[in-house]
Amino acid sequence: MKLLLVEDEKRMSQALSEILRQEKYEVDHCADGILGLDAIESNIYDIIILDIMLPGKNGFAIAKEARKNGIRTPILMLTAKSDLDDKVFGLDSGADDYLTKPFMTKELLARLRALTRRNINSADGTLSFADITLDSSTSSLLCTAANQSVRLSEKEYKILEYLIANQGQILTREQLALKIWGYDSDAEYNNVEVYMSFTRKKLAFVESKASIKAVRGIGYELRCGDV
Repeated sequence: MKLLLVEDEKRMSQALSEILRQEKYEVDHCADGILGLDAIESNIYDIIILDIMLPGKNGFAIAKEARKNGIRTPILMLTAKSDLDDKVFGLDSGADDYLTKPFMTKELLARLRALTRRNINSADGTLSFADITLDSSTSSLLCTAANQSVRLSEKEYKILEYLIANQGQILTREQLALKIWGYDSDAEYNNVEVYMSFTRKKLAFVESKASIKAVRGIGYELRCGDV
């Protein structure tokens, strides 16, 4: 689970990053609002923790602009501002939840879990598109029409998860490389093509009507049938 923390308080960000990594989140951190918005618009994150008072651009403006540009990633707004009007303005700007400082770690983690479940749109940990379903508990791909299933490698699972979560959108090779391999990886775009080939073979194996289409010069899109 890739998480972006946009927080300018050094001690807070270090403590939060350590806690979140212990909970198995892959954490990237930005201490500047402009850099934070750029990272959010890469669209490689599963969830975002966003402070309000930031240098460069405040959290309200970041959330509003991200939503305007089609980013649907869940946002938890984390701030010292506790006035009701601030909370309402944050939610109206595009945040999905709001937590004020100081807070209990247990509450933060619970809210992140709730937002993650909401984003997956399934209470049982599955994610679906057309006739396929991904099961996170077994890392498997099931075709409901053909009643066929197959285990996926970690990267195959992440590729399909990312494509399903962004169905209807074309994902660039850069987005996929960052999402699957991360900022610190030396992975090249041919890694994306290799694993796309593996994933397509798994879709064919379960006899799914879903397919991954390459859009020339742009990237990849998950489609149903030959559409």
